[in-house]
Amino acid sequence: MTVTLTALLAPDKFKGTLSAAEVARALRTGISRTAPQVQVLSCPIADGGDGTVDAALAAGSQPRTSTVTGPTGRPRTVQWALAGEVAVVELAEVVGLRALPGGDLAPRTASTRGLGELILAATRAGARTVVVGLGGSASTDAGAGLLQGLGARLLTADGTDIGPGIDGLTTLAAVDLAPARAALAGVDLVAANDVTNPLLGDDGAAAVYGPQKGLAAAEIEQADTALAAAAALLDPTGSHRDLPGAGAAGGTGFGLFLLGAAQRSGADAVFELIGIEVQLERADVVITGEGKLDEQTLQGKGPAEIARRARERGLTVAAVAGAITLDQETLRGAGIDRSWDLVSRAGSAEEAIALSATWLLEVGEDLGRWLAAGVGPHGGPGSAAGDPGVAEEDPATA
Repeated sequence: MTVTLTALLAPDKFKGTLSAAEVARALRTGISRTAPQVQVLSCPIADGGDGTVDAALAAGSQPRTSTVTGPTGRPRTVQWALAGEVAVVELAEVVGLRALPGGDLAPRTASTRGLGELILAATRAGARTVVVGLGGSASTDAGAGLLQGLGARLLTADGTDIGPGIDGLTTLAAVDLAPARAALAGVDLVAANDVTNPLLGDDGAAAVYGPQKGLAAAEIEQADTALAAAAALLDPTGSHRDLPGAGAAGGTGFGLFLLGAAQRSGADAVFELIGIEVQLERADVVITGEGKLDEQTLQGKGPAEIARRARERGLTVAAVAGAITLDQETLRGAGIDRSWDLVSRAGSAEEAIALSATWLLEVGEDLGRWLAAGVGPHGGPGSAAGDPGVAEEDPATA
C-alpha cells in the first residue's frame, strides 16, 4: 500500500467527555476505515490545565502514583508523569475543583498542600525539573498550602501552624520558607499556564477567580485583604506579587514564584515535553481540536497554538470540536482551513456529549475521505475551508 500523505492528530481533550488520547484514537480509527493509505501520527496535546499529565504519558513518560492531601484534607491518590529527570504534575488532579469530595465547594478552607507534597514526592523519585500544570484550582490560598507541603513554616502569633485556605491566611504572623527552598535545592520548577493576573487587586486571584470557587461577592474584598496581608509577610520586597501569573490558580503561581519557579506558556511547556516540533516536521496535514472552539481558544490555548505552528510550516490544518462558535473568517485567520463539529451531526449538545466517541468515529471517516482526495493549500484541491459547524462530507469529495 502506497502512503499518499501523513496526517498528524494533535487534539486537546473534550473536557468532561473524552481525554485527548481518546479523541485521537476515535479519529484515527475513522480515518483508517476510509483512507487506509494515509499514515496517521497521534500526539495528544494540552495547554497546562487538566490533561497535561495525560499528554505527557501519551508521549512516553512513565506513570507514577502518589497519595497526598486533597483540597479538603482527605488523602487522595493521584497520577503524575516522569521521563528521566522531568516530572509533570497537575494541580487540577491534586487539589482542584474536580478533586473536591462530592464536588462541594470549600472556598475559605480549600488548600494547595497536596500539590507541595506531590512536588516533593517527584523530587524524591529523581526529578530535577518539575512542570506544574496550573488551572482548575479549588482554593485561594496564595500557595500557602503548597509551601507547607514542602516544609515551609507558616505560623500564627502563638507559634502554631496556620490552618488551611483563606481562613488560615488571616492568622498568619510569621514565615520561614527556608525548609521548602532547601527541599527544592537543585530542582527547577516550571509554572505552566497562560494566566497573566497578579496576585492582588481587581485583576487578582480573589476578584477574578474567587467566584468560581464559591466566594460570594461580599467576600471578595475580605479575601483580597487576607492575601495582601499574607503577601506582606511572604514577599516583603514585593517582587513577586505583581508578576504576571502570580494570581494563577488562586495565587498558587505566587507561591511557586517564591520558590524560584519560572512561568511558561502552558502550551509551550507541554509542546516541548511531547516533542511537537518533531511531529510537525513529519506531517503534511494537522488535525487538532477540543471540546469547544470559541474565542477562548484563540487566547493561547492548545489548538490555536498548534494551528499557528502548522501554518508557519505551510501545512493544511483541520479542526474537530464538540461545538464551534467561531465563524469561517475567524477560523481561517487562526490558521484553520477545515472544521467539523459534533453538535450539528448529533442534533443537540446533549446527544453529542452522550455519544461523542461514536460521532468522532464518523467525523474520522469524513476526514479520511477528505484526506484521500488529496489535500492542497487552504483545505483541499479546489475547495474552500469548511463552514464551522458542518459535519457532513466534504462536497468536493463526496
